[in-house]
Amino acid sequence: MSKIELLFNGPEKANTTIAIAHGAGAPMDTPFMDSFAAGLASHGYRVVRFEFPYMAERRLDDKKRPPNPARVLLETWNAVIAELGPENLVIGGKSMGGRMASMIADQARVKGLVCLGYPFHPPGKPDKLRIEHLQGMTTPALILQGERDSLGNRQDVAGYPLSPAIRLHWLEDGDHGFKPRKKSGRSEQQNWDQAITAFADFVRALK
Repeated sequence: MSKIELLFNGPEKANTTIAIAHGAGAPMDTPFMDSFAAGLASHGYRVVRFEFPYMAERRLDDKKRPPNPARVLLETWNAVIAELGPENLVIGGKSMGGRMASMIADQARVKGLVCLGYPFHPPGKPDKLRIEHLQGMTTPALILQGERDSLGNRQDVAGYPLSPAIRLHWLEDGDHGFKPRKKSGRSEQQNWDQAITAFADFVRALK
């Protein structure tokens, strides 16, 4: 595997490092990812971003590609964890990036896991659940989820048998990117800010 480029925010000597991966369709420097990296850095954490191989290739030639096979995505995550060291490392990310992190969190022995919009099932397929590994998870985990997320809304997720190590934090009227409807009276930035605060508080409470 070629060397993975890492993008850093926050103090170099922070006690805890947070590595966050992008979702399936957008790179590591979207407004969403930029906001979370800067927000978490402002709480005193070292934040690391990276791109899976297919997205790194898109950056070179601007050609859209589907995500790499899960094996490659997991290898990439493992390489990032090996470079940063699992001690005092929290991993996670947006949608697919967070899902892949959740699949290796226990074996990697990281400090914690945070998923930003977990894709509990594929679009339009609520019966094809992606929760088997979440039922016995032992790593302390936080899932930040929009109440209206089409890949797992508040009503559906309430019935899922998730591990007691997992805590859910709901973003009011939010979609998969936490964006609320105008009629809710909330803004996307408000939900992002609330999610960043919940993320930072979760990390601070980890032993």
